[in-house]
Amino acid sequence: MEVILLEKISNLGKLGDRVTIKSGYGRNYLVPQGKAVAATANKIVEFEARRAELEKAAVEKLSAAEKLGNELSKLEVVITHKAGDEGRLFGSVGTLNIAEAITAAGIAVEKHQIRLPHGTIRHIGDYSIDINLHSDVIVTLSIKVAAEA
Repeated sequence: MEVILLEKISNLGKLGDRVTIKSGYGRNYLVPQGKAVAATANKIVEFEARRAELEKAAVEKLSAAEKLGNELSKLEVVITHKAGDEGRLFGSVGTLNIAEAITAAGIAVEKHQIRLPHGTIRHIGDYSIDINLHSDVIVTLSIKVAAEA
C-alpha cells in the first residue's frame, strides 16, 4: 500500500513523503489516526493544495513540544511507593505512575509518551527516563523513587 504522510513519522518518513507500507499498518493505524492518506491521484492533488497548511501546523506542533520540553527539563519529580527494608518496591512504578506524578506537578503528559529504557522501576533510587513529546523532541527527565514513610 502506498500512502502520503501527513506528518513526520519516526523510522518512516517526513511530511509529504510517499512511502510503501504494509496495508494493515496503513488501514489500522496511519489512516484512522490522520497521519497518512492513500496515494491516489485525487489525494495527491488534494495534498499538494494543503501542503503549506500542513507544514505550518507541523511547525506549530514542534514549537509547542519544544516549549513543553523546556518546562519539563526544569521539573523535579519524586514518587513515593511502599518499599521493603532493602529498597525493593512492593509492586513497581510504571509509565502510568510517572505520568500521574508529572501531571500532578503541573505539566500534562500522557503515559504513551514515557519511555522506560530498562522496564518498570522496582527499586528506590534516582532514574533517568525519556519523554517523547514529538518525533524530534525527546526530553530526558530525572525522577526519584522514594520509600513511603
